[in-house]
Amino acid sequence: MERVYATGEPFRARRMNLTALVDQVPLSAVADISISRHGSAVLLIWRIEDEAARLASLLQHAQRLGRIGGFEENLLTGEITWNGQLFDLYGRPRSSLPVPLEELPAHAHPDDSVTIRRFLRTLLHHRRPASAAFRLQRPDGVTRHIRVVAEPVLDTDDRLLVVRGAFQDISAQHWTEVALAATRDQLAHTEQQASERARLTLQLQHAIMPPAQAPLEMPGLQVAVRYRPAETEHLVGGDWYDAVVLPNGLVLLSVGDVAGHGIEAATSMVVLRNALRGLAVTGAGPGQLLSWLNIVAHHLTGAVTATAVCGLYDPAGRTLRWARAGHLPPVLVRGAQAAPLPLVKGMLLGAVPEAVYEEAEVQLAAEDTLLMYTDGLVERRDRSVEESLTQLLSSVRAAPGPLDQQLDRLLTYSRSDTDDDTCLVGVRLG
Repeated sequence: MERVYATGEPFRARRMNLTALVDQVPLSAVADISISRHGSAVLLIWRIEDEAARLASLLQHAQRLGRIGGFEENLLTGEITWNGQLFDLYGRPRSSLPVPLEELPAHAHPDDSVTIRRFLRTLLHHRRPASAAFRLQRPDGVTRHIRVVAEPVLDTDDRLLVVRGAFQDISAQHWTEVALAATRDQLAHTEQQASERARLTLQLQHAIMPPAQAPLEMPGLQVAVRYRPAETEHLVGGDWYDAVVLPNGLVLLSVGDVAGHGIEAATSMVVLRNALRGLAVTGAGPGQLLSWLNIVAHHLTGAVTATAVCGLYDPAGRTLRWARAGHLPPVLVRGAQAAPLPLVKGMLLGAVPEAVYEEAEVQLAAEDTLLMYTDGLVERRDRSVEESLTQLLSSVRAAPGPLDQQLDRLLTYSRSDTDDDTCLVGVRLG
């Protein structure tokens, strides 16, 4: 006030906090202040912000943020009141005349005329609150998605006097819903494709590798196989096994595991399994068979990689010649003892164009059991391969009995937690 009196420059402030003492009781208030000099006098004006003004301001801001325009239409006098936001929604200057409700169909998309007329009939004829969503076509060519909500006001004689309500611009919400619907459709289509792909892969795998197979029977030798698919269909993998008597009287015993999952792994598994069976007819040893199979994996299957064990059992001499390509060694169970066969050298299939695989021969005896398996039987995320193999040997020693029963127990009580496919081949001499 002193500065205004001294300089003549007016002072104004909005929402100043004032405190007045009324009977020594401090009362706080918020006010707009104006101070100005008039000759030798200073004029001080303050306007206290009351609750009604504050609520009106809050409502105005809420309508602006929510893109809501309010209206009231007197049906007796024809007077129509719009707030500024509603003029903005319609794309009309605030100096123009508001649009009566009955003319709303002329400002909407033609396809929404039925919806709007149903809305007007409910509101004006049945005199009940009503709402509708429609497309508003503005003079500037812009189309907005609008929701209108209105209610009738009746007099004491139940006559319709006034209609009041609000328009809200829901364009952003509409396009968000459209995008979400499109995304849901795309996800459903993708899930359907994935499900169909997994189903076909599983059918292919089961056609080549049925979970149960009739045992191979020949004098002095019992062979049983087990195949357990992954519990989750999308993890369908490339594990395979084979046990077949060759034309020269030897028995081909093999297991393998193609890297990866899905239809590519399953089809590569089919190629390698059938290729090995065909190559074995040549009479070549297991090391040579794996060398040829490596060429197939590297050149003829899209450069897949796989591990495998290939064995040729001679019933006449009870000998097993075997070789491995990066795979876990077979386990020999003799009496109460169980141990893996000594490792022979051999890298996984498909890693290099050409590879040499070392062979070994083991003499088997009556009542011996030989187990060949894929890593789905033993792998755990929290243990090394050596620890998992030690656990398998303990399980084998604790599960004697008929061969079929022994294989079933090994699968049932397997501690693997990788949810991978598992192949298991058991050979027992009579």
